[in-house]
Amino acid sequence: MKPLSHPLARAVGLALGIAALSPTQAQDYPSRNVSIVVPFGAGGGVDITARLLAEKLRTTLGGTVIVENKAGGSGMIGAQAVVKAAPDGHTLLLGSAGETAINPFVYKGRMQYEPAKDLVPVTLVVRVPNVLVVANKLPVKNTEELIAHAKKNPGKLSYSTSGVGNPQHLNGELLEELGGIFMVHIPYRGAAAQLVDVTSGLVDMTFVSYTAAKSFIQAGKVKPIAVTSPTRASFAPDLPALAEHKPLAKYALENWFGLFAPAGTPDAVVQKLNAAVTAALKDPELAKKLREQGCEPTPMSPQQFKDFIKKESTQFERIVTTAKIVAE
Repeated sequence: MKPLSHPLARAVGLALGIAALSPTQAQDYPSRNVSIVVPFGAGGGVDITARLLAEKLRTTLGGTVIVENKAGGSGMIGAQAVVKAAPDGHTLLLGSAGETAINPFVYKGRMQYEPAKDLVPVTLVVRVPNVLVVANKLPVKNTEELIAHAKKNPGKLSYSTSGVGNPQHLNGELLEELGGIFMVHIPYRGAAAQLVDVTSGLVDMTFVSYTAAKSFIQAGKVKPIAVTSPTRASFAPDLPALAEHKPLAKYALENWFGLFAPAGTPDAVVQKLNAAVTAALKDPELAKKLREQGCEPTPMSPQQFKDFIKKESTQFERIVTTAKIVAE
């Protein structure tokens, strides 16, 4: 795919953006509405998180903060819209792990932007562990029994996710790798369908957000096995982590949502944004609402977030390469 703009034009645009914002003006930031672009549709995890955060940022940052949904292309359409925006801090991306750290390996050579070069990390906002749930008909009730059953039935167990190459898919690949098992991956287009087919027994298990699975778990329609975070999640303390099963001690793979600005955004603006988001996430009311959505508030400094992304990308690249995952 051809890039949408010449590199020289992009460089000139960044220079003009930086020149347009003097140190004095940076102190007055924001000078107009701040837009948080959500690269997915309304009602999903990223969207809900963005709207909860935007509401609080109106106080901690000052001014009007709005949320814009620009869905499509596995999150890449919205991300690219931010990449092309003026680097003045008034257009931001609340990005997930997919379009900012996984897609470069899954869509190798086909992306129209480079996350590491075209986006500036502002802060991690939340970590979002997935939960592994299984069909009631499956004769297992914990991770140890699931692994044992899978080893006895190689290639016979199936798991659903919301698509190819996303964190849920990588969760399954990592479980296969560390557990020494082989399963069949069945990608769906959304959480509802992937869960419904587990309740009917058409699919044996699924990796999904805790929020999406919660009502199914409470109704006894599926059996919860574990969360994918390295330790138990605060919002589901009774649910063990997969890593608690000794052979899976190194298991840790979560989705996450972070705030990004276009490359070239002045550091003073990035730091002001970081301070505003950090203050917002420390608010007990907002933190409670986010945990109710299956999210763990985890603010970081810009450098910490940059280092975090680099470390996460290393694991994502290894899993994608090992499993030979390629998006169509």
